[in-house]
Amino acid sequence: MTAASPASSGPRRPADAALASLGHAAPAPDPADASAHTFPDGGTWRTEVPSVEGPEALAAVFKEAGRLDVPIHRISQGSGVWMLTDAEITEMVECCAERNAELCLFTGPRGTWDIGAATRSDSGGGGLRARGHDAVAGCVEDALRAVSLGVKCLLVADEGVLWLLNRLRASGELPADITFKLSALVGPVNPASFAVYEQLGADSINIPSDLTLEHLTEIRRVSRAPMDFYVEAPDDLGGYVRLYDAAELIRRGAPIYLKFGLSKSPGIYPYGAQLRDVALSSARERVRRGRLVLDLLTRLGADGGMSPLGSRLPGPLRRFTAGTDHPSS
Repeated sequence: MTAASPASSGPRRPADAALASLGHAAPAPDPADASAHTFPDGGTWRTEVPSVEGPEALAAVFKEAGRLDVPIHRISQGSGVWMLTDAEITEMVECCAERNAELCLFTGPRGTWDIGAATRSDSGGGGLRARGHDAVAGCVEDALRAVSLGVKCLLVADEGVLWLLNRLRASGELPADITFKLSALVGPVNPASFAVYEQLGADSINIPSDLTLEHLTEIRRVSRAPMDFYVEAPDDLGGYVRLYDAAELIRRGAPIYLKFGLSKSPGIYPYGAQLRDVALSSARERVRRGRLVLDLLTRLGADGGMSPLGSRLPGPLRRFTAGTDHPSS
């Protein structure tokens, strides 16, 4: 556990003074609810713009970020490595490097796109998981290809794939500084499962945006692995808009990536040129949503503690020992 972070200072909450003057003051925040963890650089929060589906959308994001002065730590893509050419990946890697942002690409085949009928059922079947050996192999091939082109962060939606990639990292087949991000569509909803994903190799873990603030505190009592959290979630993740929770998300959930998603926007996975207009317009709007979050944090006195741009590593995390079912010490 790290030393107490800036998140524990208890930033002012929305309309605190006005409501207090009317006898409706909110209860004082409990210091025990605050996360005691930070990123290795001492920061408590970073930013992420998700669903950036190629070089053209990436350029639109950075142009809008420059116009609106929105700092971006991470760019993530959802369609997958296999939906991009080598030239497109290389262009995205170079563009992010120029702007000191991390690029995260999704690993390959997943259940919602293959021939498995169960994923089209009301229960959703196995969801995004990799069905069978060939799908697992496709995900690992995506990882190897992406890394060879300079990608340093991979998005994963299957616990088996995550474990295999972690073992490849431990063995030196993948670089030691590669990071693995767990997809929001398989995100854990309790402290025990969050801790398991950390031990399987996840370096940041999406949790569903319908978890309560108390749930974040519960998770932080068992793990310091960075959380990824949609402050505004896309419709297929519930469409939740939690801008006014942003300060408390940081206070309770640090270290945390604030993800600027977009509700009421058409799905664009897997992306292609037929979806160009919506991909570009939604990419720009995600940046504007980020500006709204940053402005709110400033008004609440909760904008301190942001990691320096270029920060990407999670710090020491707990892992299962490769080849066993027991966590390493």
